[in-house]
Amino acid sequence: MEATRYESYWPEGVQLTAPLLDRHMGILSHAALAFVAGLERRFRARRLGLIERREEVQDKLDAGWNPDFLEETRAIRESDWRVSPVPADLRDRRVEITGPVDRKMIINALNSGAKVFMADFEDSNSPTWTNTIEGQINLFDAVRRRIDFNHPKTGKLYRLREQIATLVVRPRGWHMVDKHVLIDGEPVSAALLDFGLYFFHNARELVDRGSGPYFYLPKLESHLEARLWNDVFIAAQDELKIPRGTIKATVLIETILAAFEMHEILYELREHSSGLNCGRWDYIFSFIKRFRARPDFVFPDRGSVGMTRHFLRSYSQLLIQTCHRRGAHAMGGMAAQIPIKHDLERNAFAISKVTEDKRREAGAGHDGTWVAHPGLISVAREVFDQHMPEADQMHRLREDVQVDASDLLRVPKGKITEAGLRQNLSVGVRYLSAWLDGNGCVPIFHLMEDAATAEISRTQVWQWVHNGARLEDGRVVTEELVRDILREEVETIRTQAGDARFLSNTFDKAAKLFERLILQEELEEFLTLAAYELI
Repeated sequence: MEATRYESYWPEGVQLTAPLLDRHMGILSHAALAFVAGLERRFRARRLGLIERREEVQDKLDAGWNPDFLEETRAIRESDWRVSPVPADLRDRRVEITGPVDRKMIINALNSGAKVFMADFEDSNSPTWTNTIEGQINLFDAVRRRIDFNHPKTGKLYRLREQIATLVVRPRGWHMVDKHVLIDGEPVSAALLDFGLYFFHNARELVDRGSGPYFYLPKLESHLEARLWNDVFIAAQDELKIPRGTIKATVLIETILAAFEMHEILYELREHSSGLNCGRWDYIFSFIKRFRARPDFVFPDRGSVGMTRHFLRSYSQLLIQTCHRRGAHAMGGMAAQIPIKHDLERNAFAISKVTEDKRREAGAGHDGTWVAHPGLISVAREVFDQHMPEADQMHRLREDVQVDASDLLRVPKGKITEAGLRQNLSVGVRYLSAWLDGNGCVPIFHLMEDAATAEISRTQVWQWVHNGARLEDGRVVTEELVRDILREEVETIRTQAGDARFLSNTFDKAAKLFERLILQEELEEFLTLAAYELI
């Protein structure tokens, strides 16, 4: 149904450009849209100013500047303060599962046995209008424990169990807009749309049920961006007469610049903070992206860059030390592996990699970890149960950790191989194709790929081409070489998919877009910004 049918219904200055169904109108109520519009008008200029600031920082990095811990906020780092205590249902977070906001996923994740489910509007969700609004409807029903799903093919009925995970929501980042909602003629901030609709409809209900509106905040680049979120929280709570501090937010430290401002980020959100998380895949992507113009920052194959590398280990340990000093949770990163049902040997190897990763995290002092597949929850939980008999490890202050800027900026050494180049190109095309089809969380080569891992593939190839990197066999990674291998990988995809599926899907469109993104002169900030124009 066309949005124009409801034009007289929208608040003044609000316009919707997407097709609407009658069931959308509960979420897109006049009051809810007025609430979102109020946030957008109040904070639009600050958000855009912070995006512009990112561009200015990038210019400095391109010119050779290296980040360091801020001198002007030294007093915050060196003084004693702590974040507000977290609510009871967020105290034990030993295993968290993440996934997009489709109905079946929400039910299965809440039933999974994980302590927390992060319902994701961001990296694991393709932000089609249907996904965005249906996701809000699904969460509305989940909060009220009336969500169910009848599988159209199998007839299986999915419902919530008595014991479910604590619900946390991740809105899209500050860089995204939603073109389907215009406020005074301009697209609304996707972050404020996702946050605003969820908070407006569910905050009071969550509090009445003994929980609260809990969030994960993605892709912050500085404490100033955290300050913006904190001011949004205060405005939203005041507007709905929800006590300040009811909102709790965990910030993903998934950009290289945010790693230098962890104390400051917690400080800005101290009334609303529930910790920090090692968003390691986006962190690797951010490192490559921010130092893209610097030949001395060229990374080796993606597969060789794990958490035991010095720059990642340093960032992880610094995060633990920072959080525990401030009374906040220090969450570990995502295990991207998924169970391999029909190959016992490869499955055992995948499980061993997850176990090793979680032992490292628990042993270092993390208070919990992420998995992408419910089949890995018991693996991660067993490890954390062994190392963490209490609800957290905040008593481990990690005063032994000494990390300076050189530790965070140490570039990993290793080979660049044709196999690594092929993997990046294949993963990029396969993921983008799925994303354009409305699926932002995709199993590829026995790993759960989302936008963050696809971004590593994209920025690595761009970095190799534009810095004249050499493969281990001596060949330079040129545009011609990339095009040749990309054609071969696309043909492999065609063979595996079959002509009919290949032609009916978005593989060709994805291949053309990925080729443009990895070979164009300027590196796009996010592949989702370019891809969003095609959905």
